[in-house]
Amino acid sequence: MKSFNPPLRTLMGPGPSDVHPRVLEALARPTVGHLDPAFQGLMEEIKLGLRYAFKTENSLTYPVSAPGSAGMETCFANLVEPGGEVIVCRNGAFGGRMLENVVRAGGKAIMVDFDWGTAIDPDKVEDALKANPNASVLAFVHAETSTGVKADARALADLARKYDCLTIMDCVTSLGGSELELDGWGIDAAYSGSQKCLSAPPGLSPVSFSAKAADFVKNRKTKVQSWFLDLSLVMDYWDGEGGRTYHHTAPVNAMYGLHEALVLLSEEGIENVWARHGKMHQALVAGLEAMGLEMLVKKKDRLSQLNTVKVPNGVDEAAVRSHVLKHFNLEIGAGLGVLAGKVWRIGLMGHAARRENIALCLSALASALEVQQVKVDINASYEAVNNLLN
Repeated sequence: MKSFNPPLRTLMGPGPSDVHPRVLEALARPTVGHLDPAFQGLMEEIKLGLRYAFKTENSLTYPVSAPGSAGMETCFANLVEPGGEVIVCRNGAFGGRMLENVVRAGGKAIMVDFDWGTAIDPDKVEDALKANPNASVLAFVHAETSTGVKADARALADLARKYDCLTIMDCVTSLGGSELELDGWGIDAAYSGSQKCLSAPPGLSPVSFSAKAADFVKNRKTKVQSWFLDLSLVMDYWDGEGGRTYHHTAPVNAMYGLHEALVLLSEEGIENVWARHGKMHQALVAGLEAMGLEMLVKKKDRLSQLNTVKVPNGVDEAAVRSHVLKHFNLEIGAGLGVLAGKVWRIGLMGHAARRENIALCLSALASALEVQQVKVDINASYEAVNNLLN
């Protein structure tokens, strides 16, 4: 075996995103023990940084030592008991994963389905809540990574309270990229990932639980089916009050990276970060449309950080992705599920949400399309971007 030297890519797919150089530097710092007093101090700062990112005062806010899928399972494993009824909103691939988690926790999933690429309709969700008075949880995806659609989280959380349900929100793609306020919206449980808009490497899943959710866990009639993800156990390690109890060996250097990502977030300011993503999104869309490409999602429902672009008729979408990767070292994403072969997913997440990345993406797409005899006006595309950013 020889040392692995990866190619230098620009990551503009659905994730992971480009890792900030300061985060990469932090990852290389000397490893200490996971119970070392210095590391315990870092853990406290990570908790504070995540509360800032989530806009919450929830004390039960920490990173699960595993990727975002484990954060999802942490929420469902702890908040769904056998026989419990859960309303699940599904308008893309990740609502489907919520269904799997409910079933595996022994619960009953009541699905409220919407077409992929469309937003969740709160009226239809309320109909489901009315028809299922025994439901105890409402679950939805705030930023559906498979389609680039955002949900009205405040409206959905209001409905959950009205019908005495806890909320579980997937914000894997929205944390650090879109407006997100757990306390302001009244969200009970949320999970995210380190590799999207936080611009840290994959492998950690920030989660946050309200006091109401924590009380539910304390008063469960049955044990949480997962030992590793049981909040009542893991928080003895993360809580820090009266000394930490060994639960697992935390990924120490990955935590260094997450900490630095949260430092960067606080330095720029969370509202400024949201605004930057919004501005770069507008510029990218203007450039794509000037090139003659169409967006999948209605303007009012679009995510800033995940842009879903329709593949023109007759174009080999996989060949375009291969071309931009080979000739421009640029990664963009393919469609999932019913959108496979029909769209590209272009990420503007965290450190990748920059003007120079937009220019690279537009020039790479123009080159790839011209190979397939699709004429585009790249100068008009650049002009549209400059009109928005100058």
